[in-house]
Amino acid sequence: MVNKLLVTGGIRSGKTGLAEHRARDAGTDVVYVATATAGDDEMALRIRRHQQQRPAHWQLVEEPVYLGRALSGLAAGHDTSPLVLVDCMSLWLSNLLFADRSLFQPERAAFLTAVETYPGPLVIVTNEVGLGTIGMDPLTRRFADELGWLNQALAQRCDEVVMSVAGLPLTLKAGG
Repeated sequence: MVNKLLVTGGIRSGKTGLAEHRARDAGTDVVYVATATAGDDEMALRIRRHQQQRPAHWQLVEEPVYLGRALSGLAAGHDTSPLVLVDCMSLWLSNLLFADRSLFQPERAAFLTAVETYPGPLVIVTNEVGLGTIGMDPLTRRFADELGWLNQALAQRCDEVVMSVAGLPLTLKAGG
């Protein structure tokens, strides 16, 4: 497995399943960092379904905002750094956009620094939003812009980038 993998794709493209498969195949301890919050019944059901599909022995960290701190803590909290699977950037970005406005830039920077410095294997799941139409309202446009820029920054920091399309992996950047 490459050291840092970014898995992108549209909604229901199979990106989380692909990321979990790669993590499972690594044959090492896995820490699943979930960014989702159950704001309604449908989201709670999605979260529950994801939890049931994951191996029971994977450790879970729920962190909707402070991902940089969480990732840095995982690096410091183990003798050998576990494989960390972060799911997902679009939910985290939404959480940041609705949090205290002063958190956005520092938390984004802290997370990108933590990605660069994390000493173990890392798998990050994100949505690809740049293939559709331009949003009609300012918040939707900002979300799409910020996620596009975040995805570009993550792709620069990752050894491999894979896009999931209809459940099939398409390699955008090959690991070495």
